[in-house]
Amino acid sequence: MLLDPLYLAVSGVMWCWHQLFGLLLGPASGAAWALSVVFLVLTLRALLIRPFLAQVRSARALRELTPQLAALRTRHADDPARLLQETDALQRAHGVSAASMLLPALLQLPVFLGLLHVLTGFTSATHTNYAFGADEVRSFLAARLFEVPLSAYLNMPLDGLVDHWQVAAVTVPLILLAAVATHLTARLSLRQQPADGPLAGIMRWTPWVFPLGVLVGGALFPFPVAILIYWVTNGAWTLVQQWLVLRS
Repeated sequence: MLLDPLYLAVSGVMWCWHQLFGLLLGPASGAAWALSVVFLVLTLRALLIRPFLAQVRSARALRELTPQLAALRTRHADDPARLLQETDALQRAHGVSAASMLLPALLQLPVFLGLLHVLTGFTSATHTNYAFGADEVRSFLAARLFEVPLSAYLNMPLDGLVDHWQVAAVTVPLILLAAVATHLTARLSLRQQPADGPLAGIMRWTPWVFPLGVLVGGALFPFPVAILIYWVTNGAWTLVQQWLVLRS
C-alpha cells in the first residue's frame, strides 16, 4: 500500500519505546504498552514543532498586517489583479508565507492517520502489525491497564473477563480528560481571534462543540483504551503548546 512506509515508521517508533519501557516494567506490562503509546504521540508532536513555530510566526505577521491589507483592499477595490499582486508583495516583505501556515496541517494529517492505523491494527493475535511481530501483538492484546485490556472500549460486549463498570472506570476518565483538554484549547484559541471578525459568532461555540464531539465519539464509537490514551496525550500537548504560544 502507498502509506505502508509511513505505517512502518510510526510503528517502529512505538516499537522502540516499548522496548525501552519493556526493559523497565516488563514487556507484557500494560503500563509499558500505555507509555509506549504516550511517547509515540510525544515523539511525533516533537517532530512537528519546527513547522508549527513557522506557522505561528506567519500568523502573527499576518495579524500585524491587517490594517495595511485593509487599506490595500480599499485602494484597489476595482483592480483584483493589482490587489493580489500588492498583497503578495506585502506579505513576502514581512515574512508571511501561505505554505508555512498550511504545512503543519499537511504534515499532521498523514502522521496521525498513520498513528491511528497502527493503534487500530492490534486486532488479531495471529497477525503482525508492521514493526510488531505476532507475539508482540498478542502481548498488546493481553496487556491491561488497571485490570482493563488496552483493546477494551466503553460499549464493548461482555466476554466474562471484564465487565462494563471496570471498562467505564478507565475509559470515562480518559474521555473526560480529552474533552476538557479540547475545551481549554479552544478557549485559548479564541483569544487569538478578532472579537468582531466574520467568524466570531461561530468561533464562540467551538469550546463547547469540539468537546461534545469527543464525548459523543468516545461514548458511541469503539475507541479502545489505547486510542483514548492517544487522545489525552495529544490533547494535553496541544493545550500546553497553545498556552505557551499565548505567553510568548
